Amino acid sequence: MTLPSKLIEEAVSQFMTLPGIGRKTALRLALHLLYAESDKVERFGEAVLKMRRQLRFCSRCHNIADGDLCVICSNPSRNSGLICVVEGLRDLIAIENTGRFNGQYHLLGGVISPVDGVGPEDLNMDSLVSRVAERSVQELLMAIGPTMEGDTTIFYINKLVESYNVKVTVIARGVAFGGDLEYVDDLTLGRSIAARLPYEKYLVNGTE
Repeated sequence: MTLPSKLIEEAVSQFMTLPGIGRKTALRLALHLLYAESDKVERFGEAVLKMRRQLRFCSRCHNIADGDLCVICSNPSRNSGLICVVEGLRDLIAIENTGRFNGQYHLLGGVISPVDGVGPEDLNMDSLVSRVAERSVQELLMAIGPTMEGDTTIFYINKLVESYNVKVTVIARGVAFGGDLEYVDDLTLGRSIAARLPYEKYLVNGTE
């Protein structure tokens, strides 16, 4: 498809860099902005630039934040003694959508994957151990995708914190092995969190 303007072509090309956006959808979005009122387009562009330039990461849990701490860590009604360890932001959002968790989070930034060249030193492990060591944390809930890499990561974290007086639990196997948490429906994920297991029992059940 040849477009009559190099400017539109450039806009289409940029939209196509977004996940799940093909050429037809990118063209539809570009044309929508082309014919939209100028002030609406300017607000759209300013919002994206402002997000990119001013958004920060929480100094405690590594969630996205507008200030030093995210809205969850700065909320006094959240249970600071319960930390849910997740791979990234999408998993946090999925768990928040269940409405079944009232603790805080810790975003690892991925999982241990030697094949992909990702080791513990590439993840937010040290800050997690510091939280366990310095704060009154009673439980670490491992809400990490049930994959080989995820299980390896959970095992590694369990070893890191085993000298501290903290309980390590995992989400129940209502989530199928090999699945991504962000694609699990809210009801199943919520029940998996509510029915979480001590890590020791998870190891036994996982080997059956």
